[in-house]
Amino acid sequence: MYKISELFKAIKENNASDLHICVGIPPMMRVCGALKELGEKALTKDGVLTMVKEVLPKERAGLIDAGGNTRDMKDIDLGIEVEGAGRFRTNIYQDKNGLAAAFRLIPSEIRSLDDLGLPQVVKSVFGMSSGLVLVTGVTGSGKSTTLASIIDKINSDTSQHIITVEDPIEYVHKHKKSIVNQRELGANTGSFGDSLRSSLREDPDVILVGEMRDLETISMTITAAETGHLVFSTLHTRGAPQTIDRIIDVFPQHQQSQIRLQLADVLVMTVSQILLPSADGKSMHLASEVMVGNSSIKALIREQKTHQMLSAIQTGTNVGMQTMDSSLKALTAAGKISKDTAQEWMTEKPVK
Repeated sequence: MYKISELFKAIKENNASDLHICVGIPPMMRVCGALKELGEKALTKDGVLTMVKEVLPKERAGLIDAGGNTRDMKDIDLGIEVEGAGRFRTNIYQDKNGLAAAFRLIPSEIRSLDDLGLPQVVKSVFGMSSGLVLVTGVTGSGKSTTLASIIDKINSDTSQHIITVEDPIEYVHKHKKSIVNQRELGANTGSFGDSLRSSLREDPDVILVGEMRDLETISMTITAAETGHLVFSTLHTRGAPQTIDRIIDVFPQHQQSQIRLQLADVLVMTVSQILLPSADGKSMHLASEVMVGNSSIKALIREQKTHQMLSAIQTGTNVGMQTMDSSLKALTAAGKISKDTAQEWMTEKPVK
């Protein structure tokens, strides 16, 4: 039988990003974007149940019954610390065969924006006192890592009150020059909306909202930025135009004009990113699109012309903007990713 502690250590030793356990196949790990087996024997129901119960904290053990079912058939999200391996973002769920779980390794060291490969203009948010900064991308694109880097820099260099609302807490921040209060859904607060309402009464300077996932959260996030706070959040969108449209479309038709005005007023920057395997398949590289909320971009938001944003980003290189295509071309030219990989994500001309 597999031991979950040994699987966690194998993830770290193989520089893998994720561990998957589910009934009927061996444990699997994701290395540089590809899934690989961690053994030969298929996992059984009892085996998966035993491993899952081992990682659940005592106070949450009741979320799984004796038959191996999650309470009310709901997923369980939490962060766990594993001695000798690190911290893992954990999702426990059920499929047709029984329990299953996905574990993502959270690096113990928070990397700088330079180390991550983000453009220099992203550093301009460190001088901001209010506004909304959005980091977007598909699942596994490094959004949480980018936000952790930004929060760590603010924490290290300035004396502010930082409040985060996450589901679950991924990177753990210690108090440095700033106070950092991290709240986890299910453990410390009931919902993003409830926590955001409370945070506005807790004297924050900086607020991180783990995900703008519904109308209430999006509305409260924009309100927090309007009331003089620097707010960071994420969306599962690809590119600035899709991000703006997604936010607006969440609201009823009769509210959308007002939301456009509010969003235009508070938007500081959107950073859309993807993680791609290197040309040699041994590492990952970050490609990114950056849109700065200057007067031209704000006007396009107000006037419902998001289809013109890509052109505005292309002509905004003097203020640090860049398109995803230009980032992909730069990575290809430097030999960091292959032309085929870049082409999968290009929106315009093929890579030559």
